Amino acid sequence: MSVVTPSRHRARTDAAGLGSDLRVSLSRVTRRLRAERGEADLSVGQFGVLTTLLRHGEMSPGALASHEHVKPPSMTRTVNGLVQAGLVEKVEHPTDRRQVVVRLTDVGRREVTETRRRRDAWLAQQLKALTTEERETLARASELLTLIASR
Repeated sequence: MSVVTPSRHRARTDAAGLGSDLRVSLSRVTRRLRAERGEADLSVGQFGVLTTLLRHGEMSPGALASHEHVKPPSMTRTVNGLVQAGLVEKVEHPTDRRQVVVRLTDVGRREVTETRRRRDAWLAQQLKALTTEERETLARASELLTLIASR
């Protein structure tokens, strides 16, 4: 099997060394994937809010802040920016008129869909350049990374 490793060093298998190598590799891939965007110039946090709303439906700003692990004032700024961009809208809470909920607009939904399409296309193109064995290795690694993330 011919697994691609950087030419400057050999892949380490001890837990600390492998952890360090994986952190660097995953960070690089993540940065590259984030560069593949839809039309809007969104921050990571803004895109996270859009994907949360797509996955879970409308939420109060407080629930969004809790879900995204940020303080409420920060979420208020994020939501207001997304409202100005036409990607989300604030609507009256269904049971408490003192509150609002945030929901995706059609434009926001299209932004998430287009960004995901671009990212998937970029990654698929990179994977095409690998051998079948290399893709099989990455498929197993994907399973293991999902296991690690779920702990």
